[in-house]
Amino acid sequence: MPPILCPHCRRLISSDEPRCPHCGLHAPGMRFRRALLGWLQPGPRELVRGLITVNVAWFGLSLLVDPAGLGGSLNPLAFLSPSDRGLFLMGATGSLPVLRLGRWWTLLAANFLHGGLLHLFFNMAALAQIGPFVVREYGTARFVALYLLTGAAGFLVSVLAGVGLTIGASASLLGLIGAAMYYGRARGGVYGEAVFRQMWGWTVGIFLFGFLLPGINNWAHGGGLAAGFVLGHLLGFREQRPEAPWHRLLALALAGLTVLSLLWGVVGAVAWRLGG
Repeated sequence: MPPILCPHCRRLISSDEPRCPHCGLHAPGMRFRRALLGWLQPGPRELVRGLITVNVAWFGLSLLVDPAGLGGSLNPLAFLSPSDRGLFLMGATGSLPVLRLGRWWTLLAANFLHGGLLHLFFNMAALAQIGPFVVREYGTARFVALYLLTGAAGFLVSVLAGVGLTIGASASLLGLIGAAMYYGRARGGVYGEAVFRQMWGWTVGIFLFGFLLPGINNWAHGGGLAAGFVLGHLLGFREQRPEAPWHRLLALALAGLTVLSLLWGVVGAVAWRLGG
């Protein structure tokens, strides 16, 4: 029988296997199951592309809410920058929205907002490189949980540190790097050490960049990195243990809360536009 990819763990198996030898999925070769799980559980690159698409879409929406950044600044770092008002309405987080106004939902929504075209480009380029690796080693559900929880944790640290208004996917990116660093350390061997060194290089580069340029939220970066390392240990990666039902329930709950947060930001922005 021809080989197929298991629809759950995405490893190569024979299509007539009664049970996946890697993750234990019953009858992985059933055509209906492959189609259903392939849609519910996309491959690493498809999942990361989906996240990038949402980030790009919300960047466009934040520009349309209050198009003050469309005037064409000569500063390339400020080119196509949403206004602070537009970002606030769409779900920017920080000590002002969270502690003064009680907008706790912004800890999730701010992860999908960016302050300019270059900000978006650099974050999405990094996500495209790091994301597929973390999906492969941790699985879809744990990747979703890592991405969303570490972003919220990084923003919470910056809120407690007094950062007034902040946005961006970099807290989640550092969270993925932290999880990959834990993977490298826990796995060990030549491959594990190579992964750890590569992720350490990413970390040093990002923090140097953050300290050299103004306006970078290093508190969120540090909080995301630490949360990623800790959650990598708590959730475990595929070589340690397969994904459990509670991993999938956690990912679904976080994804649902994030969708509600993003839609709530859009509702608030539309209400402001109509009221203005």
